[in-house]
Amino acid sequence: MKRKQKTNSFLQNLYRQYKVVISSDKTFEERLSFKTTKAGVFFVSAIYTVGLIALTVVLIFFTQLKEYVPGYSSLELLKSSTELSFKTDSMENVISINDQYINSIKKVLSGELDTIAFNRDSILNEINKDKLTSELSPSREDSLLRKYIEEEDRFNLTTSQLIIENKNLYQPVLGEITQKFNYKEEHFAIDIAVDTGTPIKAVSDGRVVLSEWTMETGHVIIVDHGDMLLSVYKHNSSLLKSQNELVTAGEVIALSGNQGTLTTGPHLHFELWKNGAPIDPEEFFNFK
Repeated sequence: MKRKQKTNSFLQNLYRQYKVVISSDKTFEERLSFKTTKAGVFFVSAIYTVGLIALTVVLIFFTQLKEYVPGYSSLELLKSSTELSFKTDSMENVISINDQYINSIKKVLSGELDTIAFNRDSILNEINKDKLTSELSPSREDSLLRKYIEEEDRFNLTTSQLIIENKNLYQPVLGEITQKFNYKEEHFAIDIAVDTGTPIKAVSDGRVVLSEWTMETGHVIIVDHGDMLLSVYKHNSSLLKSQNELVTAGEVIALSGNQGTLTTGPHLHFELWKNGAPIDPEEFFNFK
């Protein structure tokens, strides 16, 4: 009974009305007055507190103020981190491509090559695999004939320039071939007899990646034409282009000679490499 009386007394006290009066300090004139209860004051205080907390959370997490919260990363830091991540990924791709390119250069200089022979047919298949589509449904014999004719028209050895993977190729020089390309004997080039001082031309647009003199092959120049295609010119008497210079198709890059311990007379030692493997230049050029 006493506990119930105390509870009723607490509730009555909680909801008992009070008059709040705001008056002047000097004249005691009443400026403002209103009635309220303890429960009303508690309710208004709770609403004010919750609203203040909500406003603080919104200001911190949806404005720049969150950057001042300990342990929270700034927007600039997150943006920089994302950019660095993309740059790192791009650099890894560039490094991978450069590694493949350097390995190809090493193979050209050392004469190393893959165990699988690289011939003209493999190049033609790679170039035309996405382009030779049949409009009708011909027989197998008709398809083979059509493919043969298209390939022969595409690589017409009687013209002075050929198109390989959208590249214009020119003969580096005209002359008599004294030694042919021989895969088994590891002679991955053709030797073309020419007079000393004959202009040697770049077979296509590209960038000079090597231009120097060696004991065995004299003045050597290597041009990178992109798409893993390299051309090599050895035994020159002089070089007209330096490393990292850009050259255009048909531009004179060297003068033929009889330089180096491996030479057998005035000639051009010409190599053509694709994807790190040697190609027989006679399959693509007519040197007469």
